[in-house]
Amino acid sequence: MRFLRRSLSGIFLLAITLTLLAWAGIMVRDAIVTRMNAEPRNFPQRERVFAVNVVTLTPQTIVPELTVFGELRSQRMLDLRSATGGTVLSASDALVEGGTVTAGQLLLRIDPVEAQAALDRVRADLQDAQAELRDAERALILAGDELAAARAQASLQDQALARARDLLNRGVGTAAAVENAELAASSAQASVLNRRQSVASAQARIDQATTRLARARINVAEAERALSDTEVFAAFDGALADVTISDGGRVTANERFAQLVDPTMLEVAFRVSTSQYARLLDGNGTLIRAPVSVALDVSGVNLRASGQITREGASVGTGQTGRLLFARLEAAPGFRPGDFVTVSIDEPALDNVALVPAAALAADGTVLVVGEDDRLESGSVTFLRRQGDNVIIGIGELAGATIVAERSPLLGTGIRVNPIRPGGAAAPAEPDMIALDDERRAKLVAYVTQSPMPDDVKARIIGQLQADEVSSETIARLESRMGS
Repeated sequence: MRFLRRSLSGIFLLAITLTLLAWAGIMVRDAIVTRMNAEPRNFPQRERVFAVNVVTLTPQTIVPELTVFGELRSQRMLDLRSATGGTVLSASDALVEGGTVTAGQLLLRIDPVEAQAALDRVRADLQDAQAELRDAERALILAGDELAAARAQASLQDQALARARDLLNRGVGTAAAVENAELAASSAQASVLNRRQSVASAQARIDQATTRLARARINVAEAERALSDTEVFAAFDGALADVTISDGGRVTANERFAQLVDPTMLEVAFRVSTSQYARLLDGNGTLIRAPVSVALDVSGVNLRASGQITREGASVGTGQTGRLLFARLEAAPGFRPGDFVTVSIDEPALDNVALVPAAALAADGTVLVVGEDDRLESGSVTFLRRQGDNVIIGIGELAGATIVAERSPLLGTGIRVNPIRPGGAAAPAEPDMIALDDERRAKLVAYVTQSPMPDDVKARIIGQLQADEVSSETIARLESRMGS
């Protein structure tokens, strides 16, 4: 009996299981058939609208600013060198690194013993030369007197010769007397010639003495200059750098012991590319005197100075490119030669251009223009200059147009956008409205009525559904819940 009872219980449970499985299969089949036979629902597709920042292309005149880096230099720098060697007897208190000196200030005094001794020697030589000149002048006077006496003696001998010849012609004199007179006259002429040679020698001696005196005076002047060179003075107002000497030190001739720099006469040297250099030329190909601004960031404090371009380098230089330009600075407090600074140069003004963010310009020189119905169109502009994060463009026919300030891969021609203008917020997009047919409206109202929403919410939504046109967002939200 127990076996029969258990067998009947198993058969009963198996029958119930098979019945439940069959019922579940029928329910699944009916659900599938109902789903497949049901009218398909159409969910409205809403166009995606992007909010974008826009700018208006207003024609204006802009002065482009070219930014490069440069190094400050002093237009007046002087190497201080010792013309003579020796031991430093005394040095100025300002003869230190960074010391400030004035024009004519004594900087260094070298031991003058050797220079003074040399001066004394050449002065003694000068006295000898002066004495020699005086002696030569006296000798010339004596030689002149001797020449005059010789000429008087020769005149007397000529007269004696004439008298002897006259006596011979009258028969009173003798031929021997005439010969003796001729010999005496000839001797007198020879004496005159000797005295003339003495005068010429005396004149030559004067010339030599004069030349020697001139050389002695030159030597004295050189010795005096060498003595004065034992003292070094500042040539102009400035500051000292690279000081290598102090009291008690020894310097050699032409040794540089310091450098004098004028920190008030500064200029900046900077290099620009060839294309940038071409923009700084006028119609005649001459470099314009463009204004420049120099900035130095020192611990968050910007030092600034203004100036003007004065000249350009004569050659490019081996291994260099572009052009080396120089600009004279006006007042530049706080700057020092050697500072590495930022140089801003004002280029010639550009007309009918606009300044826009660099992200607004594509690589092909196009921008996205906000056209009718806030849809994007492509427009062409001319790229002129880059100014940091902005660019200067020639707008041409796009004057007054509104363009996208920041392009993205999601934006393109034909896409609708919600413009955000500078200083404003995005205008709220108007919702898309849909006209419902009676059947669809009845289904939505029935769903809202049977839903567990609060009564006030139901009344508000049903009121919206009773209108001629209903927001697509409301319809999509309700129909998504109906299908869940």
